[in-house]
This record gives sequence, C-alpha cells and structure tokens, in this order.
Amino acid sequence: MFLASQRPLRRRPLLALPALLAAGWGTAHAGSPDDQLLIGMSMNNLLSLDPAAATGLDAATVACNLYDSLLEVEAADATRLRPSLAQSWSVGEGGRRITLNLRADVRFASGRPLTAAHAAWSLHRVLKLNLALASVWKSYGFTAANAATHIRAEDAQKMVLDLPQPTDPTLVLMTLATSMSGYVIDREAVLAHEQRGDLGNAWLTTHAAGSGAFELEEWRPKELLTMRRAAHHWQPAAKLRRVVFRHMTESQTLRLMLMRGDLDVAGGMSAPDVRALAKRPDLVVEEVRRATMYYVAVNARHPRYADERVRRAVLRHLIDFQGVASGVLPFYGELQMRPVPPGLPASLPQPDYRFDPAAARKLLAEAGLPEGFDTTIRVVAEAPFTGIATSLQATLAQGGIRASILPGTGNQVYGSMRERSFEIVVGRGGGGAEAHPHSSLRALVYNPDNRDSARLSNFQGWRTGYADAALNGLIERALLTPDAAAQADLYRQAQQRFDAQVGAIQPIAQMLDTQVLRRAVRGYHGHPSGATRLREVDKEGR
Repeated sequence: MFLASQRPLRRRPLLALPALLAAGWGTAHAGSPDDQLLIGMSMNNLLSLDPAAATGLDAATVACNLYDSLLEVEAADATRLRPSLAQSWSVGEGGRRITLNLRADVRFASGRPLTAAHAAWSLHRVLKLNLALASVWKSYGFTAANAATHIRAEDAQKMVLDLPQPTDPTLVLMTLATSMSGYVIDREAVLAHEQRGDLGNAWLTTHAAGSGAFELEEWRPKELLTMRRAAHHWQPAAKLRRVVFRHMTESQTLRLMLMRGDLDVAGGMSAPDVRALAKRPDLVVEEVRRATMYYVAVNARHPRYADERVRRAVLRHLIDFQGVASGVLPFYGELQMRPVPPGLPASLPQPDYRFDPAAARKLLAEAGLPEGFDTTIRVVAEAPFTGIATSLQATLAQGGIRASILPGTGNQVYGSMRERSFEIVVGRGGGGAEAHPHSSLRALVYNPDNRDSARLSNFQGWRTGYADAALNGLIERALLTPDAAAQADLYRQAQQRFDAQVGAIQPIAQMLDTQVLRRAVRGYHGHPSGATRLREVDKEGR
C-alpha cells in the first residue's frame, strides 16, 4: 500500500576505532543492554521537541514516543486510521463536523488527567504560535482567531472540530493522525514555563509534556537523547526500560557499531555499507516509503523555462530516470515519475519518459535555441542529491545545455526556490504523511496565486512559478467531491493535465528510509510518517 513498504535490504562507509573511543565508547565489546534500545542516527535536524514547531523525520521519531496523538495510521497501511487517544470518531453536518470521543483513563507524565480541553488547546496553540506546523491547519481554514469556536471541548471526553470551509474530512483526520501538530500537550505544565507570551515554546524546545509511552530523560543536542519507560501509560507499559539515541553521522561508524553489537538500529547509512551489512545473518535491513519525492524543478518565471518546449526537453528527455534510479538512488528512493505516489485509487501507471537527446535538441531548436544554452543547477551538498545533479549535468550536456552545479545548504537551495531566483533545482519535497492524493498535489503542483506578492512559499508549485487555472480547478473540485470514485477520477485528470502541460517540477523517485536492525530486535516497524513508536519493541531472549 501507499508509503509503507518494509522488506529486507541494505545502506553508508568506515571510521577508525579511535574516533569511537573519542566519542566515549569503550574498547571492550559489550553489546547493548537487554532492556535498552540503542539507536544511531544523525540528529543534525533535531532542533526542537515542541510539537507546534518541530519538523522533519528526526523530530517525528522522537516526539511520537513522548506524546500521544488522537488517531494513528497503520505502519503497514498508511490509508487505515486506528484509535489512539480518541477511541471513536464520526463525521457529520455534511462533512463539516468531526467529533472525537477521548479515552477517560489517560494521564500525562505529570500525573494530570488528559482531557478533551487539553486536546483542543493543543491545536489552538499550534495556530496561535503560527510556526511551521500551522500551515496545514490554515489550509483547512482554521486561524488563531477562529480556533476557539471551531475547535472545542464539549465535555471532558468529547472534542469537536467544525471545519471553517469545505474540505475532505478524511484528509483532516489523517492530519490529526500523522502530523506532530496533532499531539496532545499538558497545558498546565507548559504554561507554568511560559516566557513573554510564547505559550511555553522555549521550554518545550528541550523538554516534553506528553502522555506517551516514554518520558524524556536527557537531551544533549547533537550528542545524545534518552527516554525512559513512562511510569503510567494507558496502553500496556513499554517493553524496554530505556531508549537511547546517539548522534552519529558517519556511515562507517554506524556500520562498525552494528557489527560490534553496540547499536541495535541505525539509519542514514550509505548504500555500500548497507549492502555489506545485509550479508550478515545477525542483521536485517528494512525500507519504508516516505511521502516525499526526489525531483528536478525548473523556474517557469525564467523566460527560458517559461517555454513549454524547453521544459519538455529538460524534464522529459534530458533526465536519465532509469539510470538515476538504478545507479544513484538504491536505498534512497524508488523510481516514481508522477506527483501522486503509487497505491492510491487515484494513482496512475508510470509514464514512459525516456532519455532522448535527439528529441530534446529538436525541441530546443524549435524554441530558437539550436546551440543550447548555459544554466545552473542548485543542489543540497549531500547524497543522493549531488549524485542526481551530477547525472543531470552530464545528460543535459548531451542535449547541448551547459549546466554548472551550485552546491549549498538546504537553506540556500530551498531559499532560492522560495525567492524564485533559481534556474534548476535538484531537491526533495512533497506532501505530508497523509495517504491522500491531495496531500501530494497540494504540495507539488497546486498554485492558486502565481503573483510574487502572494508569497505562497509552502506550495512548491508557487516556488517554480508554474500555474494552470484548469489544473487548480481539478484539484479543488476533487477535494470537495464526496463520491470516492468521482474524486479519484478528478485527481487522475489533474495528473494527466499536469503531464500534458509539462509542469515545472518533475518527480524522479519516491523517498525510501532505510534502517539496519539487529535481528534480535523484535516489534520494530518503521512508520511512513516517521512516527516509529517503540512501545512494542523488545529483544529476543529477554
């Protein structure tokens, strides 16, 4: 099904043992303790634990174990909602009202009972702070001004969301289940640490106030984060006493630690190291599809790329899709050339885009560019982005396009997209974790206002400067169509329209998150939204 795919596979290269000793690891092989899970991963992007502010997979991996959400989605099937804090829910009033009935036996780590008032306040807080995770709620019509009337607790266990504008309520339910913004916070604990009206944001950056299966024990940024089993949780107690996250960015270090038995789980490794570890009988490799896409984007506001013939030459005929997928993206991504991922009713078969320099040269000549032109490729300076950019530079040259690669940080590369000041970008983006076609189309191709002054930088369609009124209309109609079959047909039409018009952003592959685990670890299931809950994880022989 969409996003979730776990199967044995493999992934990065080898630091010397002295570096491990410098990091504080002993020379004797001891292995990880039986009652603890040791996870090695990069925590470079773990900047906050505040559910209203935290973004990215690193934060999701940690926060989902410190907090509970109202709903969850299945790890093995991201289209299926299941109860969590809300034991039941219903949709009424013509799809404009969502009612959630919360459990009565939940307590925060403080011991304070969790109520519907806490759940409603947590969403009010997201909108009032207006940080990154407020965007999706604002797209549904919620604002800081209307939050109190549209998101409310009717009693201790009943929470109601009245949708301010027509939308698909299933999409809203999926956001509650997959976004960190839907985590329920201990209001009293947070407001006790409020500073200058920040609703506890500064404190929650490095602390937690949740009801999760684990409690935050210690966090030393870019070094170590530990969680201990919660003293009281409404579900059966976590099987392991402690979880330890170690900040480790060198693939070869992770490889050695796994081989020594000093790590139980490792992520962010290179393909050569994953391949090597996959041959070991004591290790297992797991891949999980994420919602985001690797892509090549061009700036349709640039006079050259405003010409559909130039976009077609570059994005359809001068990308070696199959070569990139097989040579650059193993363990990073799977070939995917449509904006809607596979596994949904609205998904379409892959198009037959093929590397064809002759066809590209013909199109460029028709566009008045028989000698080609010079351009730039902006790219995040890390794998696999640089590999994609290098391949693209070589294939563009065969079509007569001379491209210079401009590597940079994520802020530099995506900042140029937000300012619409780029020519070509190799990047990664897409929808949230909701297994819904609107999630991807909204993020990648929808652009309701193409004016520079609109500043719709959360829409990657706006960033590329590509807008098509008919395409926007199909997406908007689909969202409001209650009949599932008719809705899926409209989303398919939107993809076909995007294909025919040669939109300015071309997906190449769907992201894969690859983890290497010790075979003794049981119950670990990587989650497509990044919310890999560890309460059921155990070790063989305990």
